[in-house]
Amino acid sequence: MKSFANSQEVFEWLSGYINFERGLSSKTFRIDRMQILAELANNPERCAPVIHVAGSKGKGSVTTMIADMLHEAGYRTGRYVSPHITEYRERVSRAEGFFDETIYATAGDELRILVKEAVQHYPELFDPTAPEGEEPTFFELLTLYFFLCCRLDHCDVMVVETGMGGRLDATNIVTPLVSVITPIELEHTQYLGTTYAAIAGEKAGIIKVGRPVVLAEQQVEALMVLRTTAADRQAPLWYLPELADIHDIQVTRQGTRFSINIKPQRLPSPLDIITAQDRPSLELSMVGAIQAQNALQALTAVRIAYPDIPMATLFKSLKNTCIPGRFERIHENPDIIIDGAHTPRSVKLCTDTFLHLYGRDNLLLFGCAADKDVETMARTVMPSFSHIIITKPGNFKKSNMERTEKAFTDTKVGFNVIVESIPDTLLAIERATFLTKATKKPLLVTGSFYLAADTRAFCTSI
Repeated sequence: MKSFANSQEVFEWLSGYINFERGLSSKTFRIDRMQILAELANNPERCAPVIHVAGSKGKGSVTTMIADMLHEAGYRTGRYVSPHITEYRERVSRAEGFFDETIYATAGDELRILVKEAVQHYPELFDPTAPEGEEPTFFELLTLYFFLCCRLDHCDVMVVETGMGGRLDATNIVTPLVSVITPIELEHTQYLGTTYAAIAGEKAGIIKVGRPVVLAEQQVEALMVLRTTAADRQAPLWYLPELADIHDIQVTRQGTRFSINIKPQRLPSPLDIITAQDRPSLELSMVGAIQAQNALQALTAVRIAYPDIPMATLFKSLKNTCIPGRFERIHENPDIIIDGAHTPRSVKLCTDTFLHLYGRDNLLLFGCAADKDVETMARTVMPSFSHIIITKPGNFKKSNMERTEKAFTDTKVGFNVIVESIPDTLLAIERATFLTKATKKPLLVTGSFYLAADTRAFCTSI
């Protein structure tokens, strides 16, 4: 068998497997498959300490901020995030950039051999003809691939974002230094449950015995489940609203500035070192008030895991962190903003930020996956734009254009807004960018990371 020459060949091979992000079966959610794959590989997930990040919203931003801070402090840091915006290597990388191509190729060779061994020795799990068997999923293999790359690269630490859920997520074979759970929303309800409590129960699966957990602000039902799980597992819990307040938030087109007010604690807090005298305010290159919350959570996690890193180093890193697809301006005059928001709350926050910076009666390109709450998102965006184009979120995600069209048509009543439906994603992007240049009005593209990625690629190519 010919060895892989580079990362492109590896990802082409990986894409031939059942795609975890296109379709899921009842056989998919089982952690024993991933545990066996890892054991066959001599457990590469144990090659370095791990910070594990789960949640519904902001987990990619928090993961990247943590990885960047550790890199700034001199740690060789592996970073695992999804989805990608430009290319697959963004998912499996170092904090400062990609692994060397020899690492990608060698890890791919290891992975391909492991898959053959898994099917040969455990057909009941990995042979699709068996009653409970299924080929390794794309996400399982990608996760193991990341750990293999980190081991070959001798990483000092790995920052790992879950895919979906937590308890049975392919990444949940790690024992982390600290677990991080960002805000939980009613997302992927057909797989994770239809209530905040049920979904929190799945996310709480990353809380490990005796290992600290950092929680962002949560709905009451979710918080109760997370607190109970942490107590049962004797995991020290840090809840951000009890640690600090964020105030004096200033959001501009260039970034976000904010201050942190540390609350008194009966026990020492990982944020005690921050005082107004040390740093009256923090600056981010990231745009949006929500990024202040993400930064505070990332900062807290790093302070717990690596308390000796100077605060100046952490603040410097946060100021420089930029993440593609998160309120990213990809064109100026007129401005085109792409954002991967895909839940009702994140779409509202994204829209609010856009209105704050650009005002009303501008342009929107929107597309979301079939499993999203498009009705709520349509009601959120409708009052704020004069022209809306709806489309599919690319070809990578299942979509339901009939449902999307109905949601926007029903919501349009009473509003002075033009709504166009263009199912072909590329044609919709072409139409939206033509309109923004013709009218000189700014354009917001949101609803899906995949739509954001396709728009970014289109604007880069012209």
